[in-house]
Amino acid sequence: MELFKNTNYDFLGKKWPFIGLSLVLSVAGIISLIAKGGPRYGIDFKGGALVRVRFAQRPPVERVRAALAGKLPVDVQEITNGAYPEDMVGTDVQNDQALDQAIKVIVTSLDQSFGQPSSGKLDINNSGITAIADRLRDPLQRAGVSMNDQQIAQLSSSIMDYVKSHGGLVRNIDEMRNVPGVTPQVLNVMKQECYAAPFTILGREMVGPKVGADLQHKALMAVLYALGGMLVYIAFRFEWIYGVAAVVAVFHDTIITIGLFSIFGKEISLTVVAALLTLVGYSMNDTIVVFDRIRENLKILRREPLESVINKSVNQTLSRTVLTSGLTLLTALALFLFGGTVLNGFSFALVCGIIVGTYSSIFVASPILIFWQDFIESRKKRKPAPVPVAPVRESNVRRGAAKVK
Repeated sequence: MELFKNTNYDFLGKKWPFIGLSLVLSVAGIISLIAKGGPRYGIDFKGGALVRVRFAQRPPVERVRAALAGKLPVDVQEITNGAYPEDMVGTDVQNDQALDQAIKVIVTSLDQSFGQPSSGKLDINNSGITAIADRLRDPLQRAGVSMNDQQIAQLSSSIMDYVKSHGGLVRNIDEMRNVPGVTPQVLNVMKQECYAAPFTILGREMVGPKVGADLQHKALMAVLYALGGMLVYIAFRFEWIYGVAAVVAVFHDTIITIGLFSIFGKEISLTVVAALLTLVGYSMNDTIVVFDRIRENLKILRREPLESVINKSVNQTLSRTVLTSGLTLLTALALFLFGGTVLNGFSFALVCGIIVGTYSSIFVASPILIFWQDFIESRKKRKPAPVPVAPVRESNVRRGAAKVK
């Protein structure tokens, strides 16, 4: 399928506005990185903990942030996940003991904003088997319910199994009537002693600072190895200047994308690094397609200037570039708009990288070939011409020979 036929756009004639745009974006990104002390790394790289909080109904994320503000250094992100909305709370605690304390603070703070802290009742969504058994033991005896410790432990275990089977979150105590062992008397005692908070701590993940630093180093090395490997491949397949041009273009794409992350205050996580590596391969592939066509045209159009050959090559690959980049951009844009918070960083990197990577293949990598040829030709012109040597006449040689005789 060919969208454009016999086009003859002067791409290289319009290279300077795009090169200027690249310089502005690069400088702005570098200034932002310096001003903010480097990229804003996620928990994966800087170490810390992630706590998943599930809610019965979607609360305003600003209200969640306000509930935790001033009590913990946290970062709250919304997650769309099926029937139950979730928030991801990131904190920079560095050990399990500190994490346990942080979770207590999170539960207490959210309980004050969304639960019933003044009732003195036990939150059944954020309690364990032992806590439920201890809370129900004496009230059940006072209510005349005859249960020994083993039966109470079994009842508490059944209650927790029911809570877990409902995503770790029940909406009210009346739901417990379906739990084995819960009689009307037991249910009345549970209503008096317990309540169901509209949230629960669903899970937690811990990343130590050493692991985070190691992941950060490996992510950087992965990007550098990818660039180095591609430089060697292109230098072997084409010429070394083609490899340099392609790597400079990909490096340009990566710098601008990371700079945009810093400007917009977005975190760099392992998924973002995966997106950056994807962009390295995607941009390099686009550049190789253009370079391959340039190489073919150089054999056919030997007498045409290099700039004209490059323009024709870009025009000939224009349909392929628009189709592949355009469709990939639409997919990445859909992920960015509708993929939720978890995929936001990944999709943002793809959207920025595809746009920047597509124009860098034309307006950054190709002009480098022109600049290099101009540099080589200017060096040839500067080289001094050889001093002509006066020809020796044959008669003079003969006279010299006669004198010797």
